[in-house]
Amino acid sequence: MGQHIRLTSREIAYFTYLTDIEPVGIKTLDDLDAYIRRCKRHYWGHSPQTRQLHRLIDEALASCMASIQASA
Repeated sequence: MGQHIRLTSREIAYFTYLTDIEPVGIKTLDDLDAYIRRCKRHYWGHSPQTRQLHRLIDEALASCMASIQASA
């Protein structure tokens, strides 16, 4: 499988729900990392709400990575 990935429709829907930014064109781990950085830059700050959103994004990413590794 290498670097190439494909997000499930459920993962796409959840990332979109969390961030209001659809993960379009994610085909590699680098694309996914860039998407996560973009989302965190869009929602920047130090408020408790921002920190919680960043944590939820990180948890969604960890779940996604776990499913990628399980399918490899």
